[in-house]
Amino acid sequence: MGAWFGETAVSGALVLAVPVALIAGLVSFFSPCVVPLLPGYLSYMTGLSAADLESSKRGRMLLGALLFVLGFSVVFVSYGALFGNIGFRLEEHQRIVSVVVGSIVIVLGIAFIGWIPFMQRELRVHSVPAVGIGAAPILGALFGIGWTPCIGPTLAAVLGLSMQEATAGRGALLTLSYCLGLGIPFILAALGFRRFMGAIDWVRRHQRMISYIGGGLLILVGLALVTGWWDWMVVEMRSWFPTVTTVV
Repeated sequence: MGAWFGETAVSGALVLAVPVALIAGLVSFFSPCVVPLLPGYLSYMTGLSAADLESSKRGRMLLGALLFVLGFSVVFVSYGALFGNIGFRLEEHQRIVSVVVGSIVIVLGIAFIGWIPFMQRELRVHSVPAVGIGAAPILGALFGIGWTPCIGPTLAAVLGLSMQEATAGRGALLTLSYCLGLGIPFILAALGFRRFMGAIDWVRRHQRMISYIGGGLLILVGLALVTGWWDWMVVEMRSWFPTVTTVV
């Protein structure tokens, strides 16, 4: 298992795709779907009132955040494995898959910027139970399922790259990277709520700029897939690891 993980992680495609997935996760966190509601998320996952978040013990906050992240990671990693398996079945049509996926990612990038108004609707679960740490993983899973349309552009781009990887394992690894990008800020917020909320105020003031950066990243990835630059970069990066036999 360790050998497989090591060989897979340094394959040319994942060396290129994993950073994209991590950044996509961060962009999702700082989107209007997540970051403005952060105190509410932390309150639900810890069972504390919003007023008690600043004075609560870090251990409780950290445990609640970890379990919450675990919950949505199970959902998203399952998506990644599924799309990776679909990509495996379509591997003989890889070039067509790249063009289709790339075209979709470009559209998603444009939507993320806000230039496609009807794709800006925030379809999500608006009612969640008032739970504590014990149910934090369930709340995380509900977040993963219910907020999928809301963080759709970035998540869909990562799922498209998972299909591009053409194995369930690689797809799962890629969406796990996405989950790290989305989940680590939750954990940091739990460890230092007051300080992190100060940084969040800056993010709120520059929300438009973040949307342009995130959307621009998706558009660049989509263009790379459509034009074949992605495949060229993958081949180039594989030459950096001549002793590694990648798992197909």
